[in-house]
Amino acid sequence: MTRLADDPRRRVVWGISLVLIAVTALLAGVPTPAGAAAGAAAPAGVGAPPIPVLSWGPCDGSEDGFECATAQVPLDHRRPAGPTLALAVTRRPATDPAHRTGVLVLHPGGPGNSGVNFARSSYEALPASLRGAFDVVGYDMRGVARSGQVECWNDEEYAAAVDGARGVPGPGALKEAVRQGADFAAACQERSGDLVPFIGTGSNARDLDLLRQALGEETLSFYGRSFGSYVGTVYAAQFPRRVRAMVLDGAYDPRRYADVPYAYDAGQFAALDAAVGRFLDWCGRDLVACGFGDGRPRQAFEELKRNLDADPVITASGRPATGYTLAYRLMFNINAGKEIWPYLGQALRSAQARQSSFLLSPPSPASFDFLNVNMAVECADRLYPSSRPLLGALVGAEAASAPLLGPPIGLGPPTYDHNHAPTCAQWSAERPSRFQGSYRAAGSAPILVLGTTGDPDTPYQDAVALAGTLDSGRLLTFAAEGHTAYHRSACVSALVDDYLATLALPARGTVCADEAPPEPFGRRTAGIEVDETRDVIPVLR
Repeated sequence: MTRLADDPRRRVVWGISLVLIAVTALLAGVPTPAGAAAGAAAPAGVGAPPIPVLSWGPCDGSEDGFECATAQVPLDHRRPAGPTLALAVTRRPATDPAHRTGVLVLHPGGPGNSGVNFARSSYEALPASLRGAFDVVGYDMRGVARSGQVECWNDEEYAAAVDGARGVPGPGALKEAVRQGADFAAACQERSGDLVPFIGTGSNARDLDLLRQALGEETLSFYGRSFGSYVGTVYAAQFPRRVRAMVLDGAYDPRRYADVPYAYDAGQFAALDAAVGRFLDWCGRDLVACGFGDGRPRQAFEELKRNLDADPVITASGRPATGYTLAYRLMFNINAGKEIWPYLGQALRSAQARQSSFLLSPPSPASFDFLNVNMAVECADRLYPSSRPLLGALVGAEAASAPLLGPPIGLGPPTYDHNHAPTCAQWSAERPSRFQGSYRAAGSAPILVLGTTGDPDTPYQDAVALAGTLDSGRLLTFAAEGHTAYHRSACVSALVDDYLATLALPARGTVCADEAPPEPFGRRTAGIEVDETRDVIPVLR
């Protein structure tokens, strides 16, 4: 079984079969977590923490109209009077104070992206009606950027790991992935051990409610995308009557994500590979628009990964771009949807010619900051069984079941969602900040869940599951490629904006199908060169 996992080029059906068998056994053996009282202001038996005092001032000399402040919150919410953590917060006041509705919190994806940057970079994309009615607020959640950046591996260690990874991993790759996962987990304990137990989403949601109180609001309006959707889900679960309106875009299936993570990962592997496969199949149908593959794009992609592994391109920084680099960058850029497909084709063609390409950009120190948090937060949130045989069997099988990107990402060093298992299954830190209650959010105002049918990152079925889990969930479907829906569809955006402004929900079963087609090459789009360190609500076309 280990030999099969170490050689992801074996027949994919064996990998799929192993995933199904092992995940079925795992699902049958996972205990139901102890319930936590939804809506409780603090863990049972402790007093309420002090409400932060926000002293607003200029943001680093910026003149964009935003104000900045720092919120002191308990490091450990079980000890509200104990040590505190400083959270960076920003806001831009409503432009129509006479008709102000309240506060709209914008929460980015990740985990690892800056909420302060997200709010400031996304503000102009919001319609004037929302900017007029709401104070737009963002914050760096605990462990991120200005709020106590987590460090596990340093830049040199991360660079060595990703530069040594391969697009077509050979025998021994699984064993190395498990070894690196153990090393990363140990580094988190050594360098950020005082913080990592407390960066889970249960604590993050409690921070958000303290911010609500500090802002003087009875309720919040909230837009969260990707990982931000899980933050919103947990907030609504803990504080259901503090929700005025909530949009969860590119949503997670919360129970599978937190409690059955191998099964959740299998869905992500499948969604990513299917999306890349649809792009390559389009390349095969439209040779002129794509420009890659000469009618056999899947084979050309495999050959390109192998060629870059054998003879890496040395980039301007002096670092190598291998087949792993190509797979890593494609994993993020495929999220932009069909409009970027011609640019991806051109970037692959440039890579074939060993020319500069945004797909041949090795992860940078900014990437490493993001990845440190991404791994640490999800290890704090998710409960992987500690069984090493199960780890080896499932990681290898999931990688093999997704042949385009599964092997390099799943058997590579600790980076993004798909390969958290080798680290999180060996995580020794306690998880007091992990949420363990019901996700029903009983008593909440209606919550709007957005799901994109071809989402490579958060599979559409996750949105379906979340809408069904929430007592007051309403699903809005975007029939399209790409990750998330808001401002990628005029139809979705109009319905979301109306809901945030008036609380009017879309009709049940509403499907929007107005995805932008592949952009004619030569006209740049907002989706070009998307990477993991930049999250922004796009400007609606």
